[in-house]
Amino acid sequence: MSETIGTVPASAAQPAPTLPRALSLRRYLLLGILLPVGLFVVINTWSLYRQAQIAATTAYDRTLLASAKSISEQLDVEGYDDDARLSARVPYSALEAFEADNQSRIYYKVSNLAGELVSGYSALPRWQGRIPDKPAYAALVDFYDDTYLGEPVRVAALLQPVTGTGGRAMAVIQVAETLELRHTLARQMLIDTLWRQALLVGVIALVVVVVVQRATRPVRKLSAELQARPEGDLTPIDAPEAPRELLPLVDATNAVMNRLEHLLAHQKRFVRDASHQLRTPLAVLKTQVQSALRGDVEPRQALEEINETVDRATELANQMLALAKVEQLRQQQDSGVLDLDEAVRAVALDLSPLIAGKDIDFTIETTPAPVVAHQWMLQELARNLLHNAIKHTPDGASLAVRVVADTRTVALTVGDSGPGIASELAARLFQPFSAGDVRNGSGLGLAICREIAEALGGSISLENRIERGRTGGLDATVRLPLARDPGHNPD
Repeated sequence: MSETIGTVPASAAQPAPTLPRALSLRRYLLLGILLPVGLFVVINTWSLYRQAQIAATTAYDRTLLASAKSISEQLDVEGYDDDARLSARVPYSALEAFEADNQSRIYYKVSNLAGELVSGYSALPRWQGRIPDKPAYAALVDFYDDTYLGEPVRVAALLQPVTGTGGRAMAVIQVAETLELRHTLARQMLIDTLWRQALLVGVIALVVVVVVQRATRPVRKLSAELQARPEGDLTPIDAPEAPRELLPLVDATNAVMNRLEHLLAHQKRFVRDASHQLRTPLAVLKTQVQSALRGDVEPRQALEEINETVDRATELANQMLALAKVEQLRQQQDSGVLDLDEAVRAVALDLSPLIAGKDIDFTIETTPAPVVAHQWMLQELARNLLHNAIKHTPDGASLAVRVVADTRTVALTVGDSGPGIASELAARLFQPFSAGDVRNGSGLGLAICREIAEALGGSISLENRIERGRTGGLDATVRLPLARDPGHNPD
């Protein structure tokens, strides 16, 4: 036994693992909006940059073609075809007008189809390409990238027919331009595009943040109000400013809080009733034990009194637990479709020794009656009604049980042959601890029956049965709704 002293429970020694916190609604909205927008802006920036590059390349290529055509105007020819001799008078100053600034340099080369140099820079690589099938311009021109003197250049190769009074030939005119200006323009376009897109993203982000802040303000306000509530405050949430999307959540929360308030009230009532009702039989039991110890009564008589007190206390405890279980089952949603007549017959069989002990003329008439209920509820309902009827039926008298169903409801009637009840007492008997005879009951049987009937969507009533102008007994009738689909069982 000493080994257990000082031990630490596992739950106390090891802290509970912390669950990963989910993204807040505000962060989820910001990420869900800004990430797609940012991705779209990146793709759009790259697309705009590529389109600007193509446009700039097309513009500068047009300038190269203009330079090549300008050179073609300075060519002469003598002879025809293979015997033709080309000549050119193209000073470099003639190309200065096509230079955009001092960043780029232009080179040219004029040759015949055989590659023989006519004029220009001999080191410029010979054109070995082909004219596109569908050229972009009304000229036999081919644009391509090459390298000259170790520098990348853009080249326009123009096939220009040259004719004159003394001959005819085909000239190849190559005009090359270094790429400094194109690269400078490309960087400038990229910078301009980036800062404009960055400004656009900033504006979008600011608008999104402001909108999300305003949209989530009711949620934050509702959360703050709930956190500021005192412990045990389960009053409904009043959120008139909540957006339409939050109303189902508010209604569901109010419904849950209403159920919790009902459960807490039932728990408080149960604790209060238990402490009050069990105190009396325990005090009586203590008194009886002390009296027996002092020898005030005979031992057998003392034991019989103690046994009777223990029986009443046990019955009271069982019925209070049954009343609490009704409330517990009321909150559950796993009811099945059961036959009320089978439950009633099973309970009658269990109580047959009590019926036989009083020599009661017992009759039972039932019909199949499917209802949506828990098995325990139906049995407890039938047990309390039959037990009360047996208790109030004189020896040798009659007791009748009937289960009758129509198209929508089923009625369980338990009729005893007792003295009946006064009309002003009928309603009060359904209240807890309101017994007609405090010496023979705890006053919980009919209260349990009413709670079960209401939990199943039905009702219960007590009526005196008049026979030949006088009270012939009491009929306790429970009416429950029939199951819509007897073959359906949620379990």
